[in-house]
Amino acid sequence: MNFVKTKGAAIPALGFGTFRMPGADTQRMVSHVLKNGYRHIDTAQIYGNEADVGEGIRQSGIARSEIFLTTKVWVENYRHDAFLASVDESLKKLKTDYVDLLLLHWPNDAVPLAEQIGALNEVAKSGRVRDIGVSNFTTALMDEAVKLSTLPVVNNQIEYHPYLDQRPVIAKAGELGMSLTAYFAMADGKVLDEPVLKEIAAARGRSIAQVVLRWIVQQGFVTLSKTVSEARAAENAAIFDFELSSEEMAMISALAKADGRIVSPEGLAPDWDKAV
Repeated sequence: MNFVKTKGAAIPALGFGTFRMPGADTQRMVSHVLKNGYRHIDTAQIYGNEADVGEGIRQSGIARSEIFLTTKVWVENYRHDAFLASVDESLKKLKTDYVDLLLLHWPNDAVPLAEQIGALNEVAKSGRVRDIGVSNFTTALMDEAVKLSTLPVVNNQIEYHPYLDQRPVIAKAGELGMSLTAYFAMADGKVLDEPVLKEIAAARGRSIAQVVLRWIVQQGFVTLSKTVSEARAAENAAIFDFELSSEEMAMISALAKADGRIVSPEGLAPDWDKAV
């Protein structure tokens, strides 16, 4: 198992994501991937499948202590009392008394960030959460979150794939000692038609998905893999027995486009950092 370590947290470098995954598939796949070596599961309150994730974990038979479990508080629950109640509800659905990593899902300036970070610290100090972090935070928000927190803010989960230049956020994470988790690594399937990636994958005897996931973990980041196929899940996990060359890494990074961002929902998206 490969880990990304920062500020006392050790996060398995490959996680299994459950965004937009129906309940029955969530139970089946969470149980399957845990039985077959995955140890990091990612969900969120807004996904509506925390109970299915919890049931999948139970069905797997894998000890809870061996699993790194991440969930995210939804923006409507950021007020202090609602925040605490929502975390208790998440734990009940997940059939556990703690999560390993709890994230603020999106920035929400309707509630002071100090109140949000304060609630994160409170649930962590109570033992309901092992580590805390954020998601979709810009460099300015990362700075602010760290300054407001008495506990380490260990992770920022961000959209990251070959078409999106995230160098400002990557640099800020390095400065703050914060790890990054990449979601949407396949750019909603767009990478599968990319000639450069097809060329590298063919030369390596690997799938395009394996090449992209390897590109992310080789940079020292956590990445999430999502599939409803048992065979594809096994393929996606086989990324730690090869290494991309510096030239291949650069070729993939060069695919970034000015309009490469895919996830930017109105009413949630912050003023994104501009790539250098």
